[in-house]
Amino acid sequence: MRPLRTVAVFPTMFTLGNLVCGFFAIVVAANLERPGDEVLVLGPEESRHLLVSGWLIFLAMVFDALDGHVARLARTTSDFGAQLDSLCDMVTFGVAPAFLLVKMCPRFEFLHREAVWFIAAAYVICAALRLARFNVESTEPEEDHLTFSGLPSPAAAAAVAGFAIMFNTLRKPDNTLLYADQIDNVLQTALPIFGVLLAVLMVSRIPYPHVVNQVFRGQRSFGHVVGVVFAMVAVMAIKGYAVPIVCCAFVLAGPLRYAWERLMHRRRQEEPLF
Repeated sequence: MRPLRTVAVFPTMFTLGNLVCGFFAIVVAANLERPGDEVLVLGPEESRHLLVSGWLIFLAMVFDALDGHVARLARTTSDFGAQLDSLCDMVTFGVAPAFLLVKMCPRFEFLHREAVWFIAAAYVICAALRLARFNVESTEPEEDHLTFSGLPSPAAAAAVAGFAIMFNTLRKPDNTLLYADQIDNVLQTALPIFGVLLAVLMVSRIPYPHVVNQVFRGQRSFGHVVGVVFAMVAVMAIKGYAVPIVCCAFVLAGPLRYAWERLMHRRRQEEPLF
């Protein structure tokens, strides 16, 4: 066994920032208290805990996106950094969203207490398998990755965290959205099922684009930059609803595109040659 002698400090701080955000996301969600099991909808005060926990997961995604980039700029990439990154991702994008999934669906938890914990456990397991598979199969430098095999764990965590932000928006006393309570109830019922889908997609072989590499890195046209800026402004303007919608669109676009390509490929094979 070769002892570890040096560690790149600056990239490691970004990676540990990811871990700290994930840890505090769990702590904030754990501090969410309900007066009793008969309370099936969280109030505005409790929903603010969900909001903070969700944004902590998104902040962790920023650290996760920057640590590898900083390491490459400093030319300090190493196996230690890669393994530490996966361990931190397991906490932030595996355990934290699974725990949050349970906490923000009190109605489903009350009606199906065992089921929601089994779903959360399945999510954690699939996240661990996804990260382990990526470590084994990843042989190229990260900057060359344009696609992922299976849903990336940060994207799955973002989908869960996005709904935490939406729940806080729906439960605000001054919310003027029609049927907000009914939407809240429907989401509480559907979200654990959506968690199962996220778990399955993480361990699938469905290709997903590497958003950072395809959208933000390299030189792009002026129109591309303008489009990205306006998209970010639109998301921030209605972030309470736009964030989960964008995340769900990314999650569902993968299997829909994969199914469409398979259908087109089958049709081309069935077409007569003459």
